[in-house]
Amino acid sequence: MNSENRNQIGIFCAIGAYFMWGIFPLYWKPLNEVPAFEILAHRIFWAFIFMMVLLIWNKRFHDFMVNFKVLFKPMNFILVFLAAILISINWCVYIWAVNNGHVIETSLGYYINPLISILLAIIFLKEKLNLWQIVAIGFATVGVLILTIEYGQIPYVALTLALSFGFYGLVKKFIHFDSTIGLTYETLFVTPIAAGFLIFIQAKGTAAFGNISVLTTILLIGTGVATALPLLCFAEAAKRIPLSMLGFFQYIAPTMTLILGLTVFKESFSHVQLISFMFIWVALIVFSLSGTKFMTRLLPKGHSIRVK
Repeated sequence: MNSENRNQIGIFCAIGAYFMWGIFPLYWKPLNEVPAFEILAHRIFWAFIFMMVLLIWNKRFHDFMVNFKVLFKPMNFILVFLAAILISINWCVYIWAVNNGHVIETSLGYYINPLISILLAIIFLKEKLNLWQIVAIGFATVGVLILTIEYGQIPYVALTLALSFGFYGLVKKFIHFDSTIGLTYETLFVTPIAAGFLIFIQAKGTAAFGNISVLTTILLIGTGVATALPLLCFAEAAKRIPLSMLGFFQYIAPTMTLILGLTVFKESFSHVQLISFMFIWVALIVFSLSGTKFMTRLLPKGHSIRVK
């Protein structure tokens, strides 16, 4: 496969992944009668089932079993366990937020996420920032502070989503499993808890599964595919196109979510929120352009910062 075809497939996968993440509220909203923890349990359980079927279909189950020895090395075990907990927190908060009228705040969280990831890279990976990137983080901080003042409290939903996914990305940097096998291990760690919870509420008679409607039951089963498919597309895109290009596409999802929040779910969007989002958007534009030749020329020579 030549590089042009490789790039085209990568771009298609990236757009597909972020498009699916962008329309996620449309999937979770019909499940608003189901408690967030129950949806999360189904999402974990069915994602694990889907990943196992995928491994068997692709004749990679042997690889999955062989890597078990590596998985149970102490450091690998801790890292995969942390990744599983972080992504579960992210999923749960997102589901709760969508079904409780906070779709716009979820979009804010994923707009902030790239900047959180950069801060984590500086602190934990000792990566450098140039002046423009510092300015971008400053703008984003002002945007969050404006929202905090308006709400009278910290925008917990947005920051929890941004921090949990940011730390998840950081932990994944140290996990060296293949993306498909890694995701299967992550869901494996929390599947026993999810399955135990589902069995408990089913026996208690409070479960939504099979008791509300056929559509609800189908959607709950489908959470596995809905969870795994964009992650797999993302993994394929990451292998085929440059990180800078992938970073550009990541703004598709929160932009679509913001539009859905305003148009479909009719959430309020005050002038203060608009100003806050404008600071975030300026931050993202500055950050996205920070590595270009034009912006680099405007910097003093050798101007960068490293946190030790």
